[in-house]
Amino acid sequence: MARPVLRPGKTIPGISVHILKNSFPLLVLTLSASLSMPCERVAGQAPGESTAQAPFPASSPQVPSDSAIAPAPQPELPAAFAPPAPPPAELPQASTPATPPTSSATLVPAPATAATSAQPEFALAPGKGLTVTSADKRFQIGLRSRIQLRTTLQKDDKQTQLEAQVRTLRFVVSGHALVPELKYLIQFAFGTNDFDSGNSSPIFDAFVEYNKVRDFNVRVGQFFVPFDRARTIREFALQFVDRQGVVRELTLDRDVGVMFSSQDLFGVGGRLAYHLFVGGGDGRNRVADAKNKYGPQAPGVLVVGRLIARPFGAFDDDQEGDLTRTAKPRLAVGVAGAYNISTDRDKSTYGATYTLGTYNYVHAAADLVFKWHGFSLLTEFVYREANKEQRVATVAGQTVTERSRSGYGYFAQVGQMLTEHLEVTARAEKLWGTDRALRDLARTSGRQVGGGLNVYLNAHAFKLQSDYFYVFGNDIGKGGHVARLQLDASF
Repeated sequence: MARPVLRPGKTIPGISVHILKNSFPLLVLTLSASLSMPCERVAGQAPGESTAQAPFPASSPQVPSDSAIAPAPQPELPAAFAPPAPPPAELPQASTPATPPTSSATLVPAPATAATSAQPEFALAPGKGLTVTSADKRFQIGLRSRIQLRTTLQKDDKQTQLEAQVRTLRFVVSGHALVPELKYLIQFAFGTNDFDSGNSSPIFDAFVEYNKVRDFNVRVGQFFVPFDRARTIREFALQFVDRQGVVRELTLDRDVGVMFSSQDLFGVGGRLAYHLFVGGGDGRNRVADAKNKYGPQAPGVLVVGRLIARPFGAFDDDQEGDLTRTAKPRLAVGVAGAYNISTDRDKSTYGATYTLGTYNYVHAAADLVFKWHGFSLLTEFVYREANKEQRVATVAGQTVTERSRSGYGYFAQVGQMLTEHLEVTARAEKLWGTDRALRDLARTSGRQVGGGLNVYLNAHAFKLQSDYFYVFGNDIGKGGHVARLQLDASF
C-alpha cells in the first residue's frame, strides 16, 4: 500500500483523528507530572543516575518512571509529525497515599543544623598548654603549668652551701567569657618560696579585664602593680635565673585593686602607653589589722601612675632579651610614681608585717629597654622613701623598734644572642640605703656583678639557664660567690 503523502492544505482524516485521540491523555499526563515531580536533582547526581527520592505529597499522584510506560503501536510518520509516547495503562488515584520507594539507592541525609554540627575547638601548643574555645567563640579556657628547678651554690669566707629545690610550681587558667574582649587570668603558686610570711594562700594572680576600648582598658583583681619594668616582666621571661637584687628590695609587688590602661594610647602604633592603678597597698590577700593592740593599722590606699614611650613603635618589651633578633631598633622608656598610704609592710606592698603601726611610702622609677639584632639592654632606677625612719614601743616589758626601709638603686644588664638558641648575658647593680635598715644591707651586699649563659629550647617557654655573681658591699675584697643552674619549663 502506498504511503500517504501530506500536501499543503490537505489533511488525512484517519491520522488526524488518531493523533487527537492520543494527544489528550498525554496532555493530562504531562500536566500531572509537572505538578508532582521534584524540581531539584540530588547534588552530585549525574544525568541518568537512579537515586531514591522521598515520597510524593499525598495530594499529587506518584508518576512511574519512563520504563513503566508501554508505547502503543503508531503508524510510521515523518519525524515532524511523530506523536509523543502514549500514556501509561493505569495511573494511581490521587487519594491513594504515596509509598516510600524500595530502591536500594542510598538516601541523602538532610544537612545538619549549626546547633548539631558545631563543636568546641581544641588547641595544644608547647609552652601554651591546652586551649578550648566554644564553637560560637564566646567562651575560651586555657590551662598551662610551669615548673622551675634550681640548684644554687653559695660560698663566702664563713661557709659553703649547696641547695637543690623546686623553686616554684605554677598553674595558670586563662581565657575569655561572653566576648573575646572580656578576659580573665588565675595563677596559683605552690613553691616553698612563693608564700608570704603569715599568708598561706596560693593565689598569685586573679583578675578580670575588659579591653574593648583602646584607650581605656579596665582590670580588676590581684596582679602585679604597674610600677617598674623589671618587676612587671613575667618571671618565665627573664634572662637570668632570678630578678635583680635592687628590684627585689625596692619594687612594688602584687596588690588588689583596679587598673586603667592602654598599650596604644591615641592609636599611634603603640608608641604611647599608660597605667593608672588604685589598690589597698597591703599586698596579696591581706588587710590591715585595725584592732592591733600595739598601734592602729587603719586600711590605706596605694595609687600608681606610669607612662611609656616607644619611639619606634610597639614591640615585645614585656620580655627580656631579643630572641627574635629584631631587624629594626626598638626602644621603650618608662617613668612611674606611687604613693602608699598607711601600709603595714616593711617593703610597702610585701615583706615583714609591722605591729607597732603603719608607714607612708613614696615611690619613683625610670626604666629603659632597647633591642636590635639579638642585642638587648635593660636598665632601671628605683627609689623608695618612708615618712619616718622608725617606731619604738614597749611590748611585754621589752622595748621594740621597727624601722622603715628607705633607699634607692639601679641596675643595667645586657644580652647577645650568639645563635638561634644560645645567649650570653651580663649584669651589674648597686643599692644605697638612706635609713639604718638598708644602710646595713648595702654596706655588706649592696653590689653585684656577674654574667650568664642561656640555652633556649622553646624560647622562654623551655630554657636552661646558668649564671654567676660576685656579691659584695663597700669592701670589694670581702664578698661572696653565687652560682646557679636552672631549668624553667612551661607546658
